[in-house]
Amino acid sequence: MISAEVLTIGDEILFGQITDTNTQWISAELTKIGVRTVRKTSVGDSREAILEAFNEAAKRVKIVIVTGGLGPTKDDITKKTFCDFFDTTLEINESALALITSFFVERGRSMTDLNRQQAAVPKNCTYVENRWGTAPGMWFDVNGVVWVSLPGVPFEMKNLMTKRILPMLQAHFKTPVIYHRMIRTVGIGESFLAERIEKWEDSLPENIKLAYLPHFGQVRLRLTATGDSLESLKSQTEAEVEKVLPLIGDAVFGFDADELETVVGGLLVARKQTLATAESCTGGYVAHRITSVVGCSDYYKGSVVAYSYELKTSELGVLQATLDQFGAVSEQTVREMAEGARTRLKTDWAVATSGIAGPGGGTADKPVGTIWIACAGPTGTVARKLLLTKYREMNIQLTATYVLDLLRKQIVHA
Repeated sequence: MISAEVLTIGDEILFGQITDTNTQWISAELTKIGVRTVRKTSVGDSREAILEAFNEAAKRVKIVIVTGGLGPTKDDITKKTFCDFFDTTLEINESALALITSFFVERGRSMTDLNRQQAAVPKNCTYVENRWGTAPGMWFDVNGVVWVSLPGVPFEMKNLMTKRILPMLQAHFKTPVIYHRMIRTVGIGESFLAERIEKWEDSLPENIKLAYLPHFGQVRLRLTATGDSLESLKSQTEAEVEKVLPLIGDAVFGFDADELETVVGGLLVARKQTLATAESCTGGYVAHRITSVVGCSDYYKGSVVAYSYELKTSELGVLQATLDQFGAVSEQTVREMAEGARTRLKTDWAVATSGIAGPGGGTADKPVGTIWIACAGPTGTVARKLLLTKYREMNIQLTATYVLDLLRKQIVHA
Protein backbone atom coordinates (compact mmCIF):
# COMPACT_ATOMS: atom_id res chain seq x y z
CA MET A 1 0.00 0.00 0.00
CA ILE A 2 1.15 3.51 -0.83
CA SER A 3 0.60 5.76 2.19
CA ALA A 4 -0.36 9.42 2.13
CA GLU A 5 -0.82 12.33 4.50
CA VAL A 6 -3.14 15.25 3.84
CA LEU A 7 -1.92 18.52 5.34
CA THR A 8 -4.15 21.60 5.43
CA ILE A 9 -2.70 25.05 6.09
CA GLY A 10 -4.53 28.07 7.47
CA ASP A 11 -5.33 29.77 10.77
CA GLU A 12 -8.99 29.96 9.70
CA ILE A 13 -9.26 26.17 9.95
CA LEU A 14 -7.78 26.02 13.44
CA PHE A 15 -9.89 28.95 14.62
CA GLY A 16 -13.01 27.10 13.46
CA GLN A 17 -13.93 29.91 11.07
CA ILE A 18 -14.29 27.52 8.13
CA THR A 19 -15.05 23.81 7.93
CA ASP A 20 -12.29 21.75 6.38
CA THR A 21 -14.03 19.58 3.78
CA ASN A 22 -10.92 19.19 1.61
CA THR A 23 -9.27 16.42 3.61
CA GLN A 24 -12.32 14.17 3.54
CA TRP A 25 -12.72 14.58 -0.22
CA ILE A 26 -9.02 14.10 -0.96
CA SER A 27 -8.84 10.95 1.17
CA ALA A 28 -11.84 9.46 -0.62
CA GLU A 29 -10.30 10.18 -4.03
CA LEU A 30 -6.93 8.76 -3.03
CA THR A 31 -8.62 5.57 -1.87
CA LYS A 32 -10.11 5.11 -5.34
CA ILE A 33 -6.63 4.89 -6.88
CA GLY A 34 -5.23 2.58 -4.21
CA VAL A 35 -3.57 5.13 -1.91
CA ARG A 36 -4.28 4.90 1.81
CA THR A 37 -4.41 8.11 3.84
CA VAL A 38 -2.78 7.38 7.20
CA ARG A 39 -2.89 10.85 8.72
CA LYS A 40 -4.61 14.20 8.34
CA THR A 41 -2.92 17.25 9.84
CA SER A 42 -3.96 20.91 10.09
CA VAL A 43 -1.47 23.66 10.88
CA GLY A 44 -1.75 27.42 11.10
CA ASP A 45 -0.01 30.09 9.05
CA SER A 46 3.27 29.63 10.90
CA ARG A 47 6.56 28.84 9.16
CA GLU A 48 7.86 26.85 12.12
CA ALA A 49 4.66 24.80 12.48
CA ILE A 50 4.56 24.03 8.75
CA LEU A 51 8.23 22.97 8.66
CA GLU A 52 7.67 20.71 11.67
CA ALA A 53 4.66 19.11 9.96
CA PHE A 54 6.68 18.66 6.74
CA ASN A 55 9.53 16.96 8.58
CA GLU A 56 7.18 14.58 10.36
CA ALA A 57 5.23 13.71 7.21
CA ALA A 58 8.42 12.95 5.24
CA LYS A 59 9.31 10.22 7.73
CA ARG A 60 6.07 8.22 7.48
CA VAL A 61 4.48 8.50 4.01
CA LYS A 62 5.27 8.42 0.29
CA ILE A 63 2.75 11.11 -0.69
CA VAL A 64 2.01 14.41 1.05
CA ILE A 65 -0.93 16.45 -0.24
CA VAL A 66 -0.83 20.06 0.99
CA THR A 67 -3.71 22.49 0.56
CA GLY A 68 -3.92 26.20 1.32
CA GLY A 69 -1.56 29.13 1.77
CA LEU A 70 -1.05 29.84 -1.95
CA GLY A 71 -2.78 33.22 -2.16
CA PRO A 72 -1.12 36.54 -3.06
CA THR A 73 -1.11 38.09 0.42
CA LYS A 74 1.58 38.09 3.12
CA ASP A 75 -0.20 35.54 5.30
CA ASP A 76 0.05 32.95 2.50
CA ILE A 77 3.47 31.45 3.17
CA THR A 78 3.27 27.92 1.78
CA LYS A 79 5.53 28.51 -1.25
CA LYS A 80 8.22 30.28 0.78
CA THR A 81 8.12 27.53 3.40
CA PHE A 82 8.54 24.90 0.69
CA CYS A 83 11.64 26.84 -0.43
CA ASP A 84 13.04 26.76 3.10
CA PHE A 85 12.27 23.06 3.42
CA PHE A 86 13.92 22.13 0.13
CA ASP A 87 16.68 24.80 0.38
CA THR A 88 15.74 26.51 -2.86
CA THR A 89 14.30 29.83 -4.05
CA LEU A 90 11.27 31.10 -5.92
CA GLU A 91 11.31 31.88 -9.64
CA ILE A 92 8.65 33.13 -12.04
CA ASN A 93 7.27 30.26 -14.09
CA GLU A 94 6.49 31.64 -17.54
CA SER A 95 3.68 29.15 -18.20
CA ALA A 96 2.05 30.10 -14.92
CA LEU A 97 2.47 33.80 -15.64
CA ALA A 98 0.89 33.47 -19.07
CA LEU A 99 -2.08 31.61 -17.62
CA ILE A 100 -2.57 34.13 -14.80
CA THR A 101 -2.31 37.04 -17.25
CA SER A 102 -4.95 35.54 -19.53
CA PHE A 103 -7.14 34.90 -16.47
CA PHE A 104 -7.25 38.64 -15.70
CA VAL A 105 -7.50 39.76 -19.34
CA GLU A 106 -10.50 37.51 -19.98
CA ARG A 107 -12.27 39.08 -16.99
CA GLY A 108 -11.37 42.64 -17.93
CA ARG A 109 -9.40 43.17 -14.73
CA SER A 110 -6.01 44.71 -14.06
CA MET A 111 -3.25 42.48 -12.73
CA THR A 112 -1.23 43.77 -9.78
CA ASP A 113 2.33 42.86 -8.88
CA LEU A 114 0.92 40.65 -6.12
CA ASN A 115 -1.03 38.72 -8.74
CA ARG A 116 2.12 38.42 -10.85
CA GLN A 117 3.97 36.95 -7.87
CA GLN A 118 1.52 34.08 -7.83
CA ALA A 119 3.40 32.77 -10.86
CA ALA A 120 6.51 32.39 -8.70
CA VAL A 121 7.13 28.78 -7.66
CA PRO A 122 10.06 26.93 -6.02
CA LYS A 123 12.77 26.10 -8.57
CA ASN A 124 12.70 22.39 -7.81
CA CYS A 125 8.97 21.90 -8.39
CA THR A 126 7.07 20.75 -11.45
CA TYR A 127 4.45 23.38 -12.16
CA VAL A 128 0.93 21.95 -12.45
CA GLU A 129 -1.34 24.09 -14.60
CA ASN A 130 -4.39 25.49 -12.81
CA ARG A 131 -7.07 26.61 -15.28
CA TRP A 132 -9.62 27.19 -12.52
CA GLY A 133 -7.88 29.95 -10.57
CA THR A 134 -4.63 31.87 -10.13
CA ALA A 135 -2.87 29.76 -7.48
CA PRO A 136 -0.39 27.33 -9.04
CA GLY A 137 -0.39 23.60 -8.47
CA MET A 138 3.05 22.24 -7.55
CA TRP A 139 4.59 18.75 -7.65
CA PHE A 140 7.85 17.84 -5.89
CA ASP A 141 9.63 14.49 -6.06
CA VAL A 142 12.34 14.50 -3.40
CA ASN A 143 14.06 11.53 -1.73
CA GLY A 144 11.32 9.11 -2.69
CA VAL A 145 8.48 11.29 -1.39
CA VAL A 146 6.02 13.06 -3.69
CA TRP A 147 4.76 16.39 -2.42
CA VAL A 148 1.72 18.03 -3.98
CA SER A 149 0.72 21.60 -3.17
CA LEU A 150 -2.81 22.70 -4.09
CA PRO A 151 -4.98 25.78 -3.49
CA GLY A 152 -7.34 25.59 -0.54
CA VAL A 153 -10.39 26.76 -2.52
CA PRO A 154 -12.39 23.53 -2.93
CA PHE A 155 -13.47 24.23 -6.53
CA GLU A 156 -9.88 24.76 -7.68
CA MET A 157 -8.47 21.95 -5.56
CA LYS A 158 -10.97 19.37 -6.78
CA ASN A 159 -10.42 20.20 -10.44
CA LEU A 160 -6.65 20.06 -10.05
CA MET A 161 -6.81 16.77 -8.18
CA THR A 162 -9.23 15.12 -10.59
CA LYS A 163 -7.78 16.32 -13.88
CA ARG A 164 -4.08 16.62 -13.05
CA ILE A 165 -2.82 15.13 -9.81
CA LEU A 166 -4.63 11.80 -9.60
CA PRO A 167 -3.50 10.74 -13.11
CA MET A 168 0.05 11.84 -12.26
CA LEU A 169 0.04 9.79 -9.04
CA GLN A 170 -1.27 6.72 -10.85
CA ALA A 171 1.47 7.05 -13.45
CA HIS A 172 4.17 7.57 -10.82
CA PHE A 173 3.24 4.78 -8.38
CA LYS A 174 2.18 1.21 -8.99
CA THR A 175 -0.80 1.25 -6.66
CA PRO A 176 -3.01 -1.68 -5.67
CA VAL A 177 -6.74 -1.71 -6.24
CA ILE A 178 -8.89 -0.96 -3.17
CA TYR A 179 -12.54 -2.00 -3.06
CA HIS A 180 -14.95 -1.01 -0.28
CA ARG A 181 -18.29 -2.67 0.44
CA MET A 182 -20.52 -1.37 3.22
CA ILE A 183 -23.20 -3.42 4.98
CA ARG A 184 -25.68 -1.13 6.76
CA THR A 185 -27.26 -2.45 9.98
CA VAL A 186 -29.65 -0.92 12.50
CA GLY A 187 -31.03 -1.80 15.92
CA ILE A 188 -28.16 -3.98 17.06
CA GLY A 189 -25.23 -2.78 19.17
CA GLU A 190 -21.65 -2.95 17.98
CA SER A 191 -20.57 -5.51 20.60
CA PHE A 192 -23.60 -7.76 20.01
CA LEU A 193 -22.98 -7.58 16.28
CA ALA A 194 -19.31 -8.46 16.76
CA GLU A 195 -20.21 -11.52 18.85
CA ARG A 196 -22.72 -12.72 16.28
CA ILE A 197 -20.27 -12.57 13.36
CA GLU A 198 -17.05 -13.40 15.21
CA LYS A 199 -16.36 -16.71 13.45
CA TRP A 200 -17.07 -15.20 10.05
CA GLU A 201 -14.80 -12.24 10.80
CA ASP A 202 -11.97 -14.53 11.93
CA SER A 203 -12.20 -16.50 8.69
CA LEU A 204 -11.99 -13.50 6.35
CA PRO A 205 -9.24 -13.71 3.69
CA GLU A 206 -6.08 -11.85 4.62
CA ASN A 207 -6.63 -9.20 1.96
CA ILE A 208 -10.09 -8.27 3.30
CA LYS A 209 -10.32 -6.15 6.45
CA LEU A 210 -13.45 -5.42 8.49
CA ALA A 211 -14.23 -2.19 10.33
CA TYR A 212 -17.18 -1.37 12.62
CA LEU A 213 -18.56 2.17 12.18
CA PRO A 214 -21.35 2.93 14.73
CA HIS A 215 -23.56 6.00 14.40
CA PHE A 216 -26.91 6.79 16.11
CA GLY A 217 -28.44 3.34 16.36
CA GLN A 218 -26.73 2.04 13.26
CA VAL A 219 -23.52 0.13 12.65
CA ARG A 220 -21.86 0.10 9.26
CA LEU A 221 -19.73 -2.93 8.52
CA ARG A 222 -17.05 -1.81 6.09
CA LEU A 223 -15.23 -4.48 4.13
CA THR A 224 -12.02 -3.23 2.52
CA ALA A 225 -10.38 -5.53 -0.01
CA THR A 226 -6.99 -4.94 -1.66
CA GLY A 227 -5.50 -6.65 -4.69
CA ASP A 228 -4.66 -6.24 -8.36
CA SER A 229 -8.04 -6.73 -10.07
CA LEU A 230 -11.19 -4.77 -9.28
CA GLU A 231 -13.49 -7.43 -10.72
CA SER A 232 -11.76 -10.16 -8.74
CA LEU A 233 -12.06 -8.12 -5.51
CA LYS A 234 -15.75 -7.46 -6.12
CA SER A 235 -16.42 -11.16 -6.62
CA GLN A 236 -14.37 -12.14 -3.56
CA THR A 237 -16.04 -9.53 -1.34
CA GLU A 238 -19.56 -10.38 -2.47
CA ALA A 239 -18.91 -14.02 -1.58
CA GLU A 240 -18.09 -12.91 1.98
CA VAL A 241 -21.17 -10.69 2.12
CA GLU A 242 -23.36 -13.65 1.18
CA LYS A 243 -21.84 -15.66 4.03
CA VAL A 244 -22.51 -13.03 6.71
CA LEU A 245 -26.02 -11.91 5.74
CA PRO A 246 -27.78 -14.98 7.24
CA LEU A 247 -26.02 -14.27 10.54
CA ILE A 248 -27.46 -10.77 10.95
CA GLY A 249 -30.82 -11.09 9.21
CA ASP A 250 -33.30 -8.24 9.73
CA ALA A 251 -30.60 -5.98 11.15
CA VAL A 252 -29.36 -5.35 7.59
CA PHE A 253 -31.33 -2.62 5.87
CA GLY A 254 -29.05 -1.79 2.97
CA PHE A 255 -25.60 -1.40 1.50
CA ASP A 256 -23.05 1.31 0.73
CA ALA A 257 -24.81 4.71 0.49
CA ASP A 258 -28.28 3.43 1.44
CA GLU A 259 -30.07 5.34 4.19
CA LEU A 260 -33.11 4.09 6.11
CA GLU A 261 -35.36 6.78 4.67
CA THR A 262 -34.25 5.92 1.13
CA VAL A 263 -34.84 2.21 1.67
CA VAL A 264 -38.29 2.85 3.17
CA GLY A 265 -39.16 5.07 0.22
CA GLY A 266 -38.12 2.36 -2.21
CA LEU A 267 -40.29 -0.20 -0.45
CA LEU A 268 -43.33 2.09 -0.54
CA VAL A 269 -42.84 2.93 -4.21
CA ALA A 270 -42.48 -0.74 -5.13
CA ARG A 271 -45.79 -1.51 -3.36
CA LYS A 272 -47.54 1.69 -4.50
CA GLN A 273 -48.31 2.54 -0.87
CA THR A 274 -48.42 5.81 1.06
CA LEU A 275 -47.15 7.10 4.39
CA ALA A 276 -47.99 9.71 7.03
CA THR A 277 -46.25 10.66 10.28
CA ALA A 278 -47.48 11.82 13.67
CA GLU A 279 -44.77 13.30 15.88
CA SER A 280 -44.54 14.65 19.38
CA CYS A 281 -41.06 14.37 20.93
CA THR A 282 -39.26 14.36 17.55
CA GLY A 283 -40.93 17.61 16.50
CA GLY A 284 -40.93 16.90 12.76
CA TYR A 285 -37.49 15.30 12.51
CA VAL A 286 -38.93 12.04 11.16
CA ALA A 287 -40.72 14.04 8.45
CA HIS A 288 -37.46 15.83 7.72
CA ARG A 289 -35.66 12.51 7.20
CA ILE A 290 -38.41 11.25 4.90
CA THR A 291 -38.62 14.43 2.83
CA SER A 292 -34.84 14.55 2.34
CA VAL A 293 -35.36 11.81 -0.27
CA VAL A 294 -35.87 12.95 -3.85
CA GLY A 295 -39.26 11.77 -5.11
CA CYS A 296 -40.83 11.33 -1.66
CA SER A 297 -43.99 13.09 -2.88
CA ASP A 298 -44.85 9.83 -4.65
CA TYR A 299 -45.58 8.17 -1.31
CA TYR A 300 -45.43 10.68 1.56
CA LYS A 301 -48.63 12.62 2.29
CA GLY A 302 -47.63 14.68 5.32
CA SER A 303 -47.24 14.99 9.07
CA VAL A 304 -49.02 16.14 12.18
CA VAL A 305 -46.66 17.50 14.83
CA ALA A 306 -48.85 17.33 17.92
CA TYR A 307 -46.93 18.44 20.98
CA SER A 308 -49.88 19.36 23.17
CA TYR A 309 -52.70 17.20 24.51
CA GLU A 310 -55.17 19.43 22.64
CA LEU A 311 -53.64 18.74 19.23
CA LYS A 312 -53.29 15.04 19.95
CA THR A 313 -57.03 14.86 20.48
CA SER A 314 -58.23 17.39 17.87
CA GLU A 315 -55.90 16.52 15.00
CA LEU A 316 -55.09 12.85 15.60
CA GLY A 317 -58.18 11.63 17.40
CA VAL A 318 -56.40 10.48 20.55
CA LEU A 319 -59.03 9.92 23.23
CA GLN A 320 -58.97 12.30 26.17
CA ALA A 321 -59.58 9.30 28.41
CA THR A 322 -56.41 7.68 27.08
CA LEU A 323 -54.34 10.75 27.87
CA ASP A 324 -55.91 11.10 31.32
CA GLN A 325 -55.31 7.48 32.26
CA PHE A 326 -51.96 6.72 30.61
CA GLY A 327 -50.39 10.07 29.71
CA ALA A 328 -48.88 11.23 26.45
CA VAL A 329 -45.83 9.01 26.85
CA SER A 330 -47.49 5.62 26.69
CA GLU A 331 -48.12 2.71 24.40
CA GLN A 332 -51.84 3.47 24.30
CA THR A 333 -51.34 7.09 23.22
CA VAL A 334 -48.71 6.41 20.58
CA ARG A 335 -50.86 3.67 19.06
CA GLU A 336 -53.81 6.04 18.78
CA MET A 337 -51.55 8.71 17.28
CA ALA A 338 -50.37 6.36 14.53
CA GLU A 339 -53.86 5.06 13.85
CA GLY A 340 -55.26 8.58 13.83
CA ALA A 341 -52.67 9.80 11.35
CA ARG A 342 -53.31 6.82 9.08
CA THR A 343 -57.07 7.38 9.16
CA ARG A 344 -57.14 11.16 8.86
CA LEU A 345 -54.42 11.45 6.22
CA LYS A 346 -55.80 8.43 4.36
CA THR A 347 -52.54 6.50 3.97
CA ASP A 348 -51.52 2.86 3.94
CA TRP A 349 -48.95 3.37 6.71
CA ALA A 350 -48.37 5.82 9.54
CA VAL A 351 -45.74 6.07 12.26
CA ALA A 352 -45.85 7.98 15.53
CA THR A 353 -43.45 9.12 18.26
CA SER A 354 -44.10 10.31 21.81
CA GLY A 355 -41.63 10.55 24.64
CA ILE A 356 -39.46 12.55 27.00
CA ALA A 357 -36.54 13.82 24.94
CA GLY A 358 -35.03 15.77 27.82
CA PRO A 359 -33.12 17.22 29.44
CA GLY A 360 -36.06 17.90 31.77
CA GLY A 361 -39.53 16.44 32.18
CA GLY A 362 -38.61 13.00 33.45
CA THR A 363 -40.20 11.24 36.39
CA ALA A 364 -39.35 8.16 38.43
CA ASP A 365 -41.70 6.06 36.29
CA LYS A 366 -40.80 7.75 33.02
CA PRO A 367 -37.22 9.06 33.11
CA VAL A 368 -35.68 11.20 30.40
CA GLY A 369 -35.11 9.03 27.36
CA THR A 370 -38.37 7.10 27.69
CA ILE A 371 -39.84 7.04 24.19
CA TRP A 372 -42.75 5.18 22.62
CA ILE A 373 -42.93 4.59 18.85
CA ALA A 374 -45.69 2.97 16.81
CA CYS A 375 -46.45 1.89 13.28
CA ALA A 376 -49.98 1.46 11.95
CA GLY A 377 -50.58 -0.35 8.69
CA PRO A 378 -52.73 -2.81 6.75
CA THR A 379 -51.80 -5.63 9.13
CA GLY A 380 -52.49 -3.73 12.35
CA THR A 381 -50.56 -1.55 14.79
CA VAL A 382 -47.34 -2.35 16.64
CA ALA A 383 -45.64 -0.27 19.32
CA ARG A 384 -42.19 -0.34 20.90
CA LYS A 385 -40.77 1.22 24.05
CA LEU A 386 -37.31 2.79 23.84
CA LEU A 387 -35.09 3.62 26.79
CA LEU A 388 -32.56 6.05 25.38
CA THR A 389 -30.16 8.68 26.72
CA LYS A 390 -30.24 11.88 28.78
CA TYR A 391 -29.40 13.99 25.75
CA ARG A 392 -32.19 15.64 23.77
CA GLU A 393 -30.62 15.84 20.31
CA MET A 394 -29.36 12.28 20.48
CA ASN A 395 -32.78 11.02 21.59
CA ILE A 396 -34.48 12.76 18.68
CA GLN A 397 -32.08 11.29 16.14
CA LEU A 398 -32.20 7.80 17.65
CA THR A 399 -35.99 7.84 17.79
CA ALA A 400 -36.24 8.78 14.12
CA THR A 401 -33.88 5.95 13.21
CA TYR A 402 -35.77 3.35 15.26
CA VAL A 403 -39.23 4.35 14.06
CA LEU A 404 -38.10 4.25 10.42
CA ASP A 405 -36.65 0.81 11.03
CA LEU A 406 -39.89 -0.33 12.66
CA LEU A 407 -41.75 0.86 9.57
CA ARG A 408 -39.26 -0.90 7.27
CA LYS A 409 -39.72 -4.23 9.03
CA GLN A 410 -43.52 -3.94 9.06
CA ILE A 411 -43.60 -3.22 5.31
CA VAL A 412 -41.24 -6.09 4.52
CA HIS A 413 -43.19 -8.60 6.60
CA ALA A 414 -46.70 -7.39 5.69
